[in-house]
Parts: sequence; structure tokens; C-alpha cells
Amino acid sequence: MKPLSVNVGQPRTVDWHGRMVETSIFKAPVAGQVALRTLNLDGDRQADLSVHGGAHKAVYVYPSEHYDFWRGELPGVELPWGMFGENFTTAGLLEDVQIGDRYRIGSAEVVVSEPRVPCYKLSLKFGRADMVKRFLASGRTGFYVMVTKEGVVEAGDEIKLIGRAEQSLSVADVTRLYASKHAEPTTLRRAVNLEALSDAWRSFLRDRLAQFEL
Repeated sequence: MKPLSVNVGQPRTVDWHGRMVETSIFKAPVAGQVALRTLNLDGDRQADLSVHGGAHKAVYVYPSEHYDFWRGELPGVELPWGMFGENFTTAGLLEDVQIGDRYRIGSAEVVVSEPRVPCYKLSLKFGRADMVKRFLASGRTGFYVMVTKEGVVEAGDEIKLIGRAEQSLSVADVTRLYASKHAEPTTLRRAVNLEALSDAWRSFLRDRLAQFEL
């Protein structure tokens, strides 16, 4: 397991349906070592901190294995590493990783914290109004990690599992709880107790669970 590419970007202002919006979804690969800090990589910054960034969303990971799927879905669209706004384009990590799993990358350590739920800026990036819906429906969402030990990373570093979360749920499981209209209450109860999930995620899942318990 390793990052094939480490990608960063700064906020830029772009036109979206006649209004100017600020976004950091445009990421590009960087060569050499990059410092990984508690809130992001050096050279990277989130635009709208009300919905992006923070400790639980320090780094966005997207599996390189999904790129072939999207090449089939989006013929003619160029898909360089970082196209989905990810910081790490990885090999060997999929959405079956568990919330709370811990990994060492370079000299840094991270923990899997939550799935990605895309906003309209993914549609902006691709120039397709249906991209958010297609992305979520595909199940190929990638995931975020928290930084538990700051360090230095670069493309090609080994990603080593250093701690498996016990009695947890996978990123794919939690994504289904978000996307499905028929989430299973027992699984929801397990999810709301996952310590690695952000307060915002656990609050959302509690609200969903409450709907079943009325």
C-alpha cells in the first residue's frame, strides 16, 4: 500500500452558474517530501471551513483503483491524479478500511475518520450537474483521515497498518448509512458509538436512528 501521488492546492475563485465561488478542489501532484500536519499538508488549504477541513478531514484519500471505472463512465475526460480533489491517490486501500484503523505513512501516523460526502463543487470540477449523484451512487467515495502524529510523506512511501479498529464499521458501511433510505437500525447504533467519527457525523446518524425509534 502506498500513495502514488501526493496532491495539494490553494483556494481559487471560479464561476458556477453565474456566481463566483471559492474552492480548493483543484489539486495537483507535488514531488518530494511534504510535511503532513494536524489540519492539512503543507501547500494545501481548504476554502470553506464550515464544511471542509478540520482535524477529521485533514487529508482526503482516494483509491487509484477507481480511476479505471471513471474512465469508463466519463469517456474523453482527462483524469490526472488528484482529479477528485484528493490529497493522496493511493494503491491498495479501498473503502473496506475500518473507521478507526490506524496507518503509518512516511514518518506520520493517521487514523481513518469518515467517508467523503461530495458537495456541488465536485460537479463544478467536472462540469457535470449529475456528478455528485453518480459519485455517491458508485460507492467509490474515498475517505478522510485524521493526523495523529505529524511527519513527512511523499509519493511511494509505504502505507503500513499499525492498528486495526475492533468492532468497527467500514467506510463503505457508513456511506451506505448516509445514502440509503432504508438504513438498518442495529448498524446505526454501532455507528453512533464509533469514536473516530466526527461529532457532525455522529449527530447525523443519531438523527437517522431516532427516525426508526419514534
